[in-house]
Amino acid sequence: MRKLIYAINLTVDGCCDHTKMTPEEEMFKYHTQLVRDADVFAYGRKTYQLMVPYWPDILKNPSGETKADIEFAQAFVSVKKIIVFSKTLDKAEGKNTEIVRTNLKDEILKLKQEQGKSILTGGADIPSQLIKLGLVDEYHIVVHPVIAGEGRRLLEGVSLQEKLQLRLVESHIFKKSGCIALRYLKQ
Repeated sequence: MRKLIYAINLTVDGCCDHTKMTPEEEMFKYHTQLVRDADVFAYGRKTYQLMVPYWPDILKNPSGETKADIEFAQAFVSVKKIIVFSKTLDKAEGKNTEIVRTNLKDEILKLKQEQGKSILTGGADIPSQLIKLGLVDEYHIVVHPVIAGEGRRLLEGVSLQEKLQLRLVESHIFKKSGCIALRYLKQ
């Protein structure tokens, strides 16, 4: 059975707004490996529109981009399938992208039963629903040494039926930035 992995960057105060954080090369390598270990991405409309066409466009015109950016873009565009859960998106870019308007839980359970690598999700809305449904198997959280004081928070507006107990299985400190990558499994 495939794992559903949630990867997110957070500030110390829980903000998950990507504009509040500073990317660096070592962290890009970490996220690139996560992308390579998946063959399906599950996104909501907002996250999808942040990622596409941004990363595919980097490969079309790589001048001025870092090696880490280009490697991430290569990994991103080589994914087998992107599933976008949206009721408002009219069309998707790329032949490997599918818009799904049906039941989120049923679609993820179906994907988990298929053969293949992991399913990777990111962003806030769809992952919050997946967490509430108990479908996320693994959490990769990179904590940035920033206190944003504002911005979108993880699980904002979501009430869990009961607290979710996680088990830390790996951690890594990015020495240059001071970020900490935490990998948790659902217990």
